[in-house]
Amino acid sequence: MKPALFFEFTVDKVNNTVNIQREFAAGIDLVWEAWTNPEIIDQWWAPKPYQNKTKSMDFRVGGMWLYSMTSPTNDVHWCKADYLAIDAGKSFSHHDNFCDENGNVGEKFPNSKWNILFRKNGESTTVQVTITHDNLASMERVIEMGFKEGFTMAMTNLDEVLLSHSSK
Repeated sequence: MKPALFFEFTVDKVNNTVNIQREFAAGIDLVWEAWTNPEIIDQWWAPKPYQNKTKSMDFRVGGMWLYSMTSPTNDVHWCKADYLAIDAGKSFSHHDNFCDENGNVGEKFPNSKWNILFRKNGESTTVQVTITHDNLASMERVIEMGFKEGFTMAMTNLDEVLLSHSSK
């Protein structure tokens, strides 16, 4: 399996969106599973050296994924995704929020809406992520927190996970 074939990260300040396209050298079923199975997503979601840990995942419309990212100094950040729509194997969307360990949303950080689309390209799969923020200030704050760098690292982690799962 080859490493990533295509990566594009753009910011649209007019529409308060971040658009990401990333191609993976793996089949769509495996890539979908990597985004929707907590045992696999915990292996790649957090940028190294952070560790991701799912507390609960109910992957259905109206369900929630509650997880934490822990730093090497044990600084814990909680997040949740509230699932809005799911088209199995093709797309899903969710509201993304920072929260406490019980899923209570905090006002300290901005939230966003994520739309994730999966497209088969022969032997590879393209994932298109569109993240919409309530306003420009919220989007810029997330970018200033290092979102692009962290998400880029997570995509590299996913390449490694896909390689290890496809060789089994």
